[in-house]
Amino acid sequence: MRWDKLFDDLESQLEREITADDLELDAEEERLRLGRLSIRDRIVALHARSTAAAPLTLAVVLITGSRVTVRPVIIGRDWMSADIVDESGRPAQCIIPFAALAGISLGASHIAPSLATTAENGHPTLSQRLSVSYVLRDLCRRRRAVSLLLMAGEVYGTIDRVGRDHVDIAVHERGAVRRETAVSEYRLVPFSSLALVRL
Repeated sequence: MRWDKLFDDLESQLEREITADDLELDAEEERLRLGRLSIRDRIVALHARSTAAAPLTLAVVLITGSRVTVRPVIIGRDWMSADIVDESGRPAQCIIPFAALAGISLGASHIAPSLATTAENGHPTLSQRLSVSYVLRDLCRRRRAVSLLLMAGEVYGTIDRVGRDHVDIAVHERGAVRRETAVSEYRLVPFSSLALVRL
């Protein structure tokens, strides 16, 4: 009888140790997983739970100190395109490089979903592989007038060229067509000073 009690005791002690080891291993794996998450991963996880009825809305703080409320539409490799949500109700789109984010304000209900792992099925989509320079080149090809929010103010004009780490913008009045006579200056803008591209 005493032997049975001893073996039961040993068995329960062994079970507790195995359970503790498993819990410790699970906790370490979770810490490693969280350590590999990027800000892009967190935005993608939130965006994956977004629906047409309840779209994801983020309060984004840019490196300029500006605060913008946006609804992400496309999430690229190092950028996102979004609809700007403001009081005017006027539809506006923008492109935000992730390097220009100083922070994202989240409610308590967004924290756990942002930490979830999302399966970006096997091969990434084209937009997930494209960098911000490709998106800017597309705007350049379309000759689309844009407003660039920079570390040192705002510039309005048409993107003439996109280099590896900068854009050339022909600065002109808002609403004016890009013509040589309308251009007041040509400015080279490094990507590192680019906070937001408003379309």
